[in-house]
Amino acid sequence: MDEEKHLKDTEQAAKKMPSAEPPYELLDLTVTGVKKWAAGIPGVVASVKDLILDKALFRGGKALFKMNQFDGFDCPSCAWPDPDDERSPIAEYCENGAKALAEEATTKKIAAEFFRHNSVYDLAKLTDYEIGHLGRLSEPMYLPQGGTHYEPISWDGAFGKIAGHLNGLASPDEAVFYTSGRTSNEASFAYQLFVREFGTNNFPDCSNMCHETSGFALSPIIGIGKGTVKLHDFYDTDVIVIIGQNPGTNSPRMLSALEKGKRNGAKIIAINPLPEAGLMGFRNPQQINGVIGGGVNLGDLYLPVRINGDLALLKALELLLLDFERKSPGEVFDHEFISQKTVGYEDFIKQFDGYELEDLAAAAGVSPALLYDAAQLMAFKKRIIFCWGMGLTQQHNGVDMIREIVNILLLKGSIGKPGAGACPVRGHSNVQGNRTMLINHHPTAEQLDRLQQVFGFNPPRMGGYDVVNTIKAIHAGKVKVFFGMGGNFLSATPDTRYTAEAMRKLDLTAFVSIKLNRGHLIHGKESLILPTLSRSEIDRVNGEKQFVSTENSMGVVEWSKGMLRPISEDLINETQIVCRIAMATIGDRTVVDWQRYHDSYDAVRDDIEKCIPGFEDYNVRVKQKGGFYLPNAARDEQRFAKQFNDRAPFTLTTVPDDTLAPDEYLMATTRTHDQFNTTIYGLDDRYRGIFNERRVVMMNEKDIVRAGFKAGDKVDLFNYDDGIERIAPLFIVVPYPIPERNTMTYFPETNVLVSVNNVVKGSNMPASKYVKIKIRKHDPQNT
Repeated sequence: MDEEKHLKDTEQAAKKMPSAEPPYELLDLTVTGVKKWAAGIPGVVASVKDLILDKALFRGGKALFKMNQFDGFDCPSCAWPDPDDERSPIAEYCENGAKALAEEATTKKIAAEFFRHNSVYDLAKLTDYEIGHLGRLSEPMYLPQGGTHYEPISWDGAFGKIAGHLNGLASPDEAVFYTSGRTSNEASFAYQLFVREFGTNNFPDCSNMCHETSGFALSPIIGIGKGTVKLHDFYDTDVIVIIGQNPGTNSPRMLSALEKGKRNGAKIIAINPLPEAGLMGFRNPQQINGVIGGGVNLGDLYLPVRINGDLALLKALELLLLDFERKSPGEVFDHEFISQKTVGYEDFIKQFDGYELEDLAAAAGVSPALLYDAAQLMAFKKRIIFCWGMGLTQQHNGVDMIREIVNILLLKGSIGKPGAGACPVRGHSNVQGNRTMLINHHPTAEQLDRLQQVFGFNPPRMGGYDVVNTIKAIHAGKVKVFFGMGGNFLSATPDTRYTAEAMRKLDLTAFVSIKLNRGHLIHGKESLILPTLSRSEIDRVNGEKQFVSTENSMGVVEWSKGMLRPISEDLINETQIVCRIAMATIGDRTVVDWQRYHDSYDAVRDDIEKCIPGFEDYNVRVKQKGGFYLPNAARDEQRFAKQFNDRAPFTLTTVPDDTLAPDEYLMATTRTHDQFNTTIYGLDDRYRGIFNERRVVMMNEKDIVRAGFKAGDKVDLFNYDDGIERIAPLFIVVPYPIPERNTMTYFPETNVLVSVNNVVKGSNMPASKYVKIKIRKHDPQNT
């Protein structure tokens, strides 16, 4: 590259501000009909297509046969559990898992020369899809203060800069340490130990944006913040209720479990504002009828609930179940369970004197007839599983919704027995394991006491910042250093422009990453990118192959062993990155033998065993075929909340008033089928029939006509929370079967409309499924 031109480009870039959002450009949108089934041969084709696109057909294709196998590596995508007994030798993975592996196994890599030719400003002009397909990060990079291009730095140099910034803080609480669900148990434990020895509980993590609501809702009621079912329960149950969750896109392997349950006689009730393909039908590409036949019709009943109508719907079901019980005493409610295992039943039942079915049906947006059909399917059954996802956890009253689900399970005695229970469907593959490993901004006194007993230092006792409070604290100048262990914090969080302003105020941002993302381009005064190994790659320590472990959505801890040659010889695994930062930062003051952890994951697991209940004989049991289950008293012993003598209290909740102004709509954000979290694999949403465009707003046809729009119109979206006008410009109107006054848009493009103050009551999660917006014809000045 011409040196003079490089200097000129650098000077020009220094005067410009990198974009916090993808470019506002529209492509050639194609809209077809909503699909009636998920998976099948199109899923196989899409998987192979992505391997080719990422130049990983042979490398990645080979690895696919080891993904989620007993002697293989854990999928880097969702947290759906692997079967305990037998696994498909052909494909124990889904389309999205194959896409995630394709991006890890790519032979494309970006290093110093790439960054020399591409300024931060120019990279920010790319779309998230384009950024994600640039390739794997292959060496540590550093952006100096005032710099325009990342430049190479040695690992020791990077650790020295991090240590210098951390040791220069007025207080450890001026640093925050973010964690992604990709991080292994071993790295997570070492990470939290370093941060607590450093002196803070500032642990914002991806749970704060997906299932914090589930843990907050469940823990005081059933004594644990996790689900209470095993995978096998889906195979032998009577009723499966799926509410606020789209398995076809978010956890496609769940469809196989639903198929087995369906074949064994289970009835499936789907509750969602959108008629999702994965809730209606499944064509299993490993079964003949999934290849040349029609597959399996999954949903027996679909309830098109309006956004935030879920609580009214659940109360309507309870009201109808109560009516069934009064007509057939003792046949609907499990009174033995209620008397022995619960408290508050009488007060709970009294509330229904004040409810009318018609009012609840109107609030839910579902007809009384459909609600009756759903209640009838459940009335005389005891083995009932409720599954939910972020369609509930990201509502402003999501805690109440989940507790209402538990109320139904308690009435039916459908918890802590085979084929029944609560199933929050977790997102990222080790997000549950992170929390188990004490990645938690509000650890319990017992957890901290145990760390102190084992290691001999006194961990900080004051609670730390979660994601929302981290953003506010950075904005207020209370935080100077942001360290990210994986993830794409900027794109995942709410109020994009507000968050970007905050990130630019930091003295240092440092990210442990596999690929480049927009979060690397909206940075502090100095910034570091620390590339690390993927799960699919061989991890050698002192010449010996290592394995890590993860915890899936149902509490199984299993090992994961990479099998691909690392894309670069200059990568360091996450655990060693943590250890070297700890040694550089704390130095001789430490009471932890960081070199021991650095050299042996077995040593990390030995100390996990000492600190966290349920990990006895960790290094032995994790090597067992299929791993081991962690203790779950609610599931295994029907022991619930300690403060209620191991009983579960019924909860009283209130139906919200969702009154809208005449020109307002409720908006919920969602993923396309071609993405996982903030990672954009492609530009299609195959199951919803939306192709080659992400900047769309799905609207009811009556709303489109009423507003004076037509299909294909260009519009701008507005939010006015906090008295601030937030704009997401240049979207295309797409007619869709969605309740009136409801709209759906894609995440993260409309995160800009989600106020940092629009949070779930109790869990303080962003309420991205409950956003009031206004829609106006597009004004070119807004772009």
